[in-house]
This record gives sequence, structure tokens and C-alpha cells, in this order.
Amino acid sequence: MKDQFHYRREFMKKALTYTAGLSTLSFAATAAPKPKPQISQDLLFVGPREGYSPQIGAMVAMLNYMRHTIVNTVKNLSVEELDWQLDDKSNSIGALLLHLAATDKFYQLNSFEGKQEFNKEEDKIWGAAMRLGPEGRKITGHTAQHYLDILTEVRQETLERLKTYDDEWLLAKDEVWSQPGQDVNTYWKWFHVCEHESNHGGQMRILRTRVGKTLS
Repeated sequence: MKDQFHYRREFMKKALTYTAGLSTLSFAATAAPKPKPQISQDLLFVGPREGYSPQIGAMVAMLNYMRHTIVNTVKNLSVEELDWQLDDKSNSIGALLLHLAATDKFYQLNSFEGKQEFNKEEDKIWGAAMRLGPEGRKITGHTAQHYLDILTEVRQETLERLKTYDDEWLLAKDEVWSQPGQDVNTYWKWFHVCEHESNHGGQMRILRTRVGKTLS
């Protein structure tokens, strides 16, 4: 009995010491200061951006990176390469670039002004590029810089106007677009602009490869 009591006493002492150690570690972990959110303008840093609310800043970072990949895809292409079409039902790289600008413009008008479609004057400028198809196939004869200037001008307006809004606006439900069982918010709209560019950027890279083989 004496040996059993001694064993139990020693076991309890060790267990208490171990538990105390865990408590100290746990306290140290919870007491450690949390890293402060950082703001960086760097291309590969997704997070807050100076001049924007935190969530909008993160969205801007994604838009900036996606646009960077588009520019690098097309900046050295000739007019002939930009106009080239895979077949009589496909869109050229040039038309796709103008389509990206038209999409950016539409979501500007929609999310900042509440418009649901282009008016007549806006449609004259952006309608063909937005719809593509037969109208889009008539978009030809422009340099890469021409398209990139339009993309930059439209996006710059987007970025400036986003500075005047906050995260509450970004996360707010859109009552017009939402349907029973399917809510839509403004954040999704601008995420869609980003993934829309990613989608068409992939098309452009495929077309760039094909046109290179065709025209060489």
C-alpha cells in the first residue's frame, strides 16, 4: 500500500507540473500580440490598399493583379495579331480587350449609379464590345496601345470611385439582382469583373499561341 501511495503521489505531482506547463504555454499563446494588418501597394500583396476601406482594398489588389496579366499578354501584339479570328464565329483578341473595358464600364454604372443597362449614348460606345458576336467581329484595325489606353482610362475611373465607398457598401445585398434563395452583393459584382478578366485572359493566351502559328 505504501508503495502504491508513493507511486500515485509522484504521478500526481508530475501530472500537475505538466498541466501547469500547458497552461503557461496556452496563456503565452493567447497573450501574444496579434500582427497588425499591413498595407502594401505591391502587386503580389492581397490586402488593404492605401486610400480604400479594407475589403475594397483587397478587391482592388485582385483587380490590379488580373489587369497586370492581361497587359503582359497583349502589349507586344501587332494589329494583325489583335485582329486575327480563329473562325467566322470567334472573337479576336482586340475585341475581347474592348469587351473587358465595356464590362468594367457597365459595372461602374450599375454599382455606382444603379443603372441596369447602357443608355442609347453609352450603347453606341460600348454595346458592340459588350455583346460581341457579329458586332464584335467588326472591331478591327487598332493597336495594342489603343486598347490598353481605353482599359486604363475606364479602370482608373473605377479605382477613383471605389475610394469614395466603404466595406458596408461592398458587402451590401443588391435587392434588384438578388432572387429568392440566391442573394447577390456588390462584392460579388467586382469579384466577377476580376474572374471575367481571368476567363478572357485565358482565351487571349490561347489565341496568341494559335495566331503565332498561323501567321508565322
